[in-house]
Amino acid sequence: MNDQLEGAYDAFHQDLAQRSNSARAFDNFIGGRATPSTGDRRIEVVNPARKSAFASVPDSTDADVDAAVRAAAAQLDGAWGALPGAERGRLILRLADLVERDKELIGRMDAISIGRPVVETQILDLPNALDTMRYFAGWADKITGTAIPTGGYFGRPTHSYTRREPVGVVGAIVPWNTPFMITMWKLAPALAAGCTIVLKPAEETPLSALHLAALATEAGFPDGVINVVTGRGETAGAALVRHPLVAKITFTGGPEAGRAIGRSAADSFKRLSLELGGKSPQIVFPDADLDGAIRGLAMGIFFNQGEVCAAGSRVLVHRSIADKVAAALAGAASGVRLGDPLDPEAQMGALASRAQFDRVAGYIDIAKAEQAELLAGGTVDDSHGLFVRPTVFRGRNDMRIAQEEIFGPVVVVIPFDDEEDALRIANASSYGLAAVVWTSDVARSHRMAARLKAGSVWVNGWAAIDARLPWGGVKQSGAGRENGASALDAYTEIKTVTIVL
Repeated sequence: MNDQLEGAYDAFHQDLAQRSNSARAFDNFIGGRATPSTGDRRIEVVNPARKSAFASVPDSTDADVDAAVRAAAAQLDGAWGALPGAERGRLILRLADLVERDKELIGRMDAISIGRPVVETQILDLPNALDTMRYFAGWADKITGTAIPTGGYFGRPTHSYTRREPVGVVGAIVPWNTPFMITMWKLAPALAAGCTIVLKPAEETPLSALHLAALATEAGFPDGVINVVTGRGETAGAALVRHPLVAKITFTGGPEAGRAIGRSAADSFKRLSLELGGKSPQIVFPDADLDGAIRGLAMGIFFNQGEVCAAGSRVLVHRSIADKVAAALAGAASGVRLGDPLDPEAQMGALASRAQFDRVAGYIDIAKAEQAELLAGGTVDDSHGLFVRPTVFRGRNDMRIAQEEIFGPVVVVIPFDDEEDALRIANASSYGLAAVVWTSDVARSHRMAARLKAGSVWVNGWAAIDARLPWGGVKQSGAGRENGASALDAYTEIKTVTIVL
């Protein structure tokens, strides 16, 4: 297997070197071409499963961000702004075909940067991204206004109607956990609406975004419609948020960064969409298919090393089956095989960065100090890569591990007595992104869904996401929705026109 792995890495590194302008050293992508930064600082892209750097990107300056925004703004009144919706849709479809052609490379770019098994990017991230692109391509020529009859104007008849116009330049700030998929949740509806884009990927996972921008040029997008500037959130991201020509910011990340973005964006009244994470409950009733529920519970917290905004990190179980479910979940955790991203036998990879590894290890220590009962895992290993064993605790909802987003493979099992108790515990959180209900009682599933305070409720399955379904949270989990027809509202402004006849 080692020879196989090393051969796969050699092929990947050769591919990167061929595609970059200087062996594994990438530039920004501005105005349709790779563009060196105006500064000389760079950021290494690291494989956390091996703790080794394999590429680098610019640590972009304010001047880099300004150049990207101005390139995007110029296209609003340029070739892109003149394109009819049907042609925008055809370009998005052409881009989707190129992404599908290069999906193995894109999947490896992200998997190796994050440390997760590449199979996960191939079975979830890339299929969802492609579906999102093709779904919104179909919307590009269907964004219409409405004729509205009125009572006239001082006795004269009027013809009144609305137009839905692109909001303008969109600054898209993307996280590192499922970067390509979330990039498409932002770019596809924005492009369909006629907006132009400046994308700031996470510093840990910039390569797939840069490759996407190059594919857009290959697809025939006018230069400057899609721009990518790499760098840190507090520098390049902050410059993008405060730029006066940016009309809207769409951000996925944590609440602290979301608050900072909101304060900065308020100065120029920018439109905002914020998805800020969660502490999602998975609620198991005695009438559930327990074998299926255990598999779903494990997937809900251990998929992508638990580095998922909708991770089901609180498992609420009816007291009559709590011991059985906790033991089964601990058994599932103990059976997970950790390994290299390119190892086909790996079921879980490394955590994405040293900071994230230290954060998760710290929460495991906090849980032990709070006297949560450790049922499985609880160990970390950074001797070769940044690995944390899948960890299961039994505890209470008032513990920090039940209230704070850990963003790692750590779950707490909490018993409940009845529906009312389950709802009380589930809703006792500052977050409200998603929730899962495991039950065979259809009436109960509807009762629970109506009263759970979450943007999405899934019954008998975790992460039933789809390009056609709105996605977003309530409370501290953010504001606004991505995906579905409602996403188009985030990228259009309504103009009212009245003609006095």
